[in-house]
Amino acid sequence: MDNLMKAEWYKLRKDRSFRVLTWMLIAVAVLFPLLEFYEGSTGLPTVKEYYLENTLNTHSNIIKLIPSILAGFFITSEYSTGTMKSMVSSGHHRIRIYFAKLTVFSIGAILIALILPVVMTGASAIYFGFNEMPDWPYYFQTIGLIALYSAAFASIMAIFAIIFTDSGKTIGFLLLFFMLVDWPLQLIAVRVPLFEPIINHSVFRLIYDIVNINQLSSNDVVAILVVPVLTFLAFGILGSFIFSKKEIK
Repeated sequence: MDNLMKAEWYKLRKDRSFRVLTWMLIAVAVLFPLLEFYEGSTGLPTVKEYYLENTLNTHSNIIKLIPSILAGFFITSEYSTGTMKSMVSSGHHRIRIYFAKLTVFSIGAILIALILPVVMTGASAIYFGFNEMPDWPYYFQTIGLIALYSAAFASIMAIFAIIFTDSGKTIGFLLLFFMLVDWPLQLIAVRVPLFEPIINHSVFRLIYDIVNINQLSSNDVVAILVVPVLTFLAFGILGSFIFSKKEIK
């Protein structure tokens, strides 16, 4: 397992899509506050305001959409290059292969998701003169939750990435799925009351409560922490089962 993890980590570091996405988000994180700085003729926002209104308001799209692109290139493309077949033929158990790949892919998704909250907050602090920084307990709570939900959504992405054998299909499907899934889930919750508590306590719904973590009750805090962990485990097990039964040509 250790060798598999090292191999996957090496592939992630060398993956072009991961590098491009990382540098693209770093550029956005540095340039967007700079635009605010030059356009702020009526006064600059505080770092706290910028973090709440600009950084956290975009975190759900970053978590769900950007790693979907990485999933297509990092996982699915290995079918076309023959890497997946070579790994399966190497003698390693398929479940170990899958969890090594899922773990490293989740790390990549977390790193991507944390670029804006970390780099953009640092850049805005420099540009705005460290004017009223975010409350540190709240800041680290949101950072931790963003990491948790990134891993949870990565476990969902990984399933579709190993089902499809074409990276274009994987990326297209995942982008459409995560952009459109909220509406049908809301409709099901309204039309079928039985599913309402399940949907309202899923990662698809709880991700929007990250920004309000300091206003939640103790029960809601437990739910927002436990659900992504259970989601990662459940979809990880499901994905490993699908991968173990999949025919790889």
